[in-house]
Amino acid sequence: MSDFNRKKHWENIYETKPIDAVSWYQPIPETSLEFIRNLNLKKDAAIIDIGGGDSFLVDYLLEMGFTNVSVLDISEKAIHRAKERLGNIAHKAKWIVSDITQFVSTERYDVWHDRAAFHFLTDEKDISKYLEITEKSIRPKGNLFIGTFSENGPTKCSGIEIKQYSEEKITRLFDSKFEKLNCFTVDHKTPSQSVQNFVFCSFRKLNG
Repeated sequence: MSDFNRKKHWENIYETKPIDAVSWYQPIPETSLEFIRNLNLKKDAAIIDIGGGDSFLVDYLLEMGFTNVSVLDISEKAIHRAKERLGNIAHKAKWIVSDITQFVSTERYDVWHDRAAFHFLTDEKDISKYLEITEKSIRPKGNLFIGTFSENGPTKCSGIEIKQYSEEKITRLFDSKFEKLNCFTVDHKTPSQSVQNFVFCSFRKLNG
């Protein structure tokens, strides 16, 4: 996989598949919304959705009145689709086209949300880079919410291998800079009616 072009792969996915045909399609991102609601954030809290693509989370966050929402995705096509869907309110969000391992944040976030992006990083260097970026980008006492395929979930998605995680594995990766708050598993039913088991973990950034 050393010659694998991650950006080209995802641009092709979003060029060829409609929104309701991708396995991660969620018309209402209930798990993510519940997490964010429970934080009782101020409406100007800085929230970033990693690998948000054309998911509907940004729609709900804007509807809830949040004014500092960013969406990052490697695919320019995915971002374009989301902007088209939102129409004349698309300007209320910040849109970032970037590979997460190359992302240089210009602000520090109160909430870092990642549903199903992190598990696509299978190279240890990329994983280390991701950890480094979260540590730099999340403000002290900020929140990290991450969802990956569990050890009972798929081993591949969108034609490429992923990295499965348990609660223990995720916690071990982040525990030097973050305090674990909660972990749980969720079954996600895809548009093709298959079931994918996810593990979600929430963390709070330590001071410093």
